[in-house]
Amino acid sequence: MKGLFIGLLLCIGFTATAQLSAVKGKTTYNFWLNLPADSILKDNPPVLIFLHGKSLSGTDLARVKRYGVIHEIENGRKIPAIVVAPQVASGSWDPDKVLEVLEYIQAEYKTDTNRVYVCGMSLGGYGTMHFAGKHADKMTAGVALCGGGNPKDACNLASIPMWIQHGNRDEAVPLKQSLDMVKAIRACNDGKNLVWTEVKGADHGDLEKVFRGDEMYDWLFTQVRNGKGDVSILEVKKEVPAVEAATPATEGTTGTGN
Repeated sequence: MKGLFIGLLLCIGFTATAQLSAVKGKTTYNFWLNLPADSILKDNPPVLIFLHGKSLSGTDLARVKRYGVIHEIENGRKIPAIVVAPQVASGSWDPDKVLEVLEYIQAEYKTDTNRVYVCGMSLGGYGTMHFAGKHADKMTAGVALCGGGNPKDACNLASIPMWIQHGNRDEAVPLKQSLDMVKAIRACNDGKNLVWTEVKGADHGDLEKVFRGDEMYDWLFTQVRNGKGDVSILEVKKEVPAVEAATPATEGTTGTGN
């Protein structure tokens, strides 16, 4: 009986401290939600949205844990933000449905609307640029890895800090997909908010390593709006360390931007 009581207390304690949870049926996209420590949550934390690649698409939300931000959280990374990782069942990311997830979070929690960040790889890299292209006014900064976008959206992307990265040996999504966006963004405002990293010797899956390092998170969280809708460009770093090529990540190599 005593053992049962202790076991019950442990279960209650685990439930009370668990921060990662699956949210289903609240928005079109089901998603993982990770809340920061209570000390951060009470102070209107920022929101970080992770958009996965094609290999993680489907209806099994557990797939989204295979690489990326949620995978890193499960491996012990502490992120001082509300982290949201939706799952698209098939096809491309719909920026309006991503916005639906963001607005749900903002309605449920007190967040810093001047600090909303989006990052993604492969299909998620496209999704990040598509979201920024349509809803730049809803986000603060973005990181798009080995993806691409629509050059017609470039001037919207140019209005916020964007860090675009692509391996020059990527055979799944050609380097040109990112280069075309970089060229179009620079044509809008000389790329004053743009950071571009061509990762030498890296193929498609190598950029999964970005999620395992600190640079992306540090860079994103330095970007902030001034409360009037404008993003400060004083904190945009023009020189950032290139991401070293890594052993290809199995799940990262199969994603495409199609």
